[in-house]
Amino acid sequence: MTHHYIACDLGAESGRVILGTLAGDKLSLDEIHRFPNHAVRVAGTMRWNILGIFEQLKEGLRKIAERGIQPAGVSVDSWGVDYVWMGDGQPMLTLPYHYRDPRTNATYKSALESIGRQTIFAETGIQFMPLNTMYQLLADVQQSPAVLQLATQFLNIADYLNYLFSGVGRSEASLASTTQMYNPVSGDWSTPLIEACGLRRDAFPEIVPSGTKLGALSAELQDETGLSDAQVIASCSHDTGAAVAAVPAEGDDWAYLSSGTWSLIGVELPEPLINDTAREENFTNEVGYGGTIRFLKNIIGLWLLQECRRAWQREGQTLDYAELTDLAAESEPFRSIINPNDPRFLQPEHMPTAITSYCQQTGQSVPETPGQFTRCILESLALMYGQMLGTLESLTGRQIRRLHIVGGGSQSKLLNQFAADATGRTVLAGPVEATAIGNVLIQATALGQLDDLVSLRRVVRNSFGIDSFEPTGGDAWSETQQRFANLRTAR
Repeated sequence: MTHHYIACDLGAESGRVILGTLAGDKLSLDEIHRFPNHAVRVAGTMRWNILGIFEQLKEGLRKIAERGIQPAGVSVDSWGVDYVWMGDGQPMLTLPYHYRDPRTNATYKSALESIGRQTIFAETGIQFMPLNTMYQLLADVQQSPAVLQLATQFLNIADYLNYLFSGVGRSEASLASTTQMYNPVSGDWSTPLIEACGLRRDAFPEIVPSGTKLGALSAELQDETGLSDAQVIASCSHDTGAAVAAVPAEGDDWAYLSSGTWSLIGVELPEPLINDTAREENFTNEVGYGGTIRFLKNIIGLWLLQECRRAWQREGQTLDYAELTDLAAESEPFRSIINPNDPRFLQPEHMPTAITSYCQQTGQSVPETPGQFTRCILESLALMYGQMLGTLESLTGRQIRRLHIVGGGSQSKLLNQFAADATGRTVLAGPVEATAIGNVLIQATALGQLDDLVSLRRVVRNSFGIDSFEPTGGDAWSETQQRFANLRTAR
């Protein structure tokens, strides 16, 4: 029996509409429609063109209908933290802000002082970052009170698009858990934090588990796209939640790394891990498929290289990622290293200048060529992975023998080898399309074609090739790990 599903996968650089076909225990993917996605600058703010995204998703659905395919399900996944406010009779009150908009810098600081780190972490188990939803909501309270007077419902980005597809507004647990307004112990919104922020509890919708059927594609969407009978499903609305569900792992001696614009490294736990050490190490507890907890660390990832590449393009030097990787492989090892999570790298005006400044201030040789910058970034990310795996073992008491790398970054064989060398562990790379795979297979489970997370991961192993990388680094990586640790402590 063959079943078709549509995964609408939204990232910070692009969106895709992907057709998944499950035949027995084998899954295949077909990218039907791809479109660029980026921040729109409006009146000094950074926003998302959410209605433009909606139109692009509908175009992908139309292309599938033109093939004569009637899918069983459709689901949207996206990045976390950002959101839309809705009002009575109004599907959107204002363009949603981009998480890199600097409006949260002041509210982040004030919230930590007025509410306190201990209270916030005890309620949410979420790591502290200025881009978190909580500090965006506080900015709304202070800067947009007129919008909040009209607002009746809050929805994160993927949940909002699932609402536009189905007419049913629900918050899916994996996405809600990224907001720092959700309590992973109670499985519900944190009323104390909602009240502390000066918000109304009734604006926050019902939270549903991953794999919830919301309802049929609306009549309006059926008419516009030519699709019928498809169920709109809240799979894992958070892209990393979907990606981790698709990690082709067995046992519990493994960690995952979702590698892309962000690097998210962690382990899968049966319950939240919320204590003083986790707070001090700034780890996070996000909900995964099947009631699991994704205990992880957010690391600024290939955003470092993406922004360098954009800067070089503006200056007339166009290099693709394959060329940059080749140049990095030929460059001097360990010439310059950085702490990827240094705040200066979050939203710099010019990433190469930010990296240069960091190296100057830490007494290191400054990267001078694209190859040297790229090697600096990839080695630094790998060194961070090594440190975080050690911290994960200490916090959880687990022994981690394997690191599964999924997502777009898993295509970088150089970074994969660096990761194996820096961590001293076997690296298993792939699948690249883990987010779309997880999205599709959670739909299949919700509709009864698969049994559970174990059978879901079995399909992933049966369907996609995995590359293996063994440590070969020797003493040079061990010595540089200490240098990296000293840098992080000093900064």
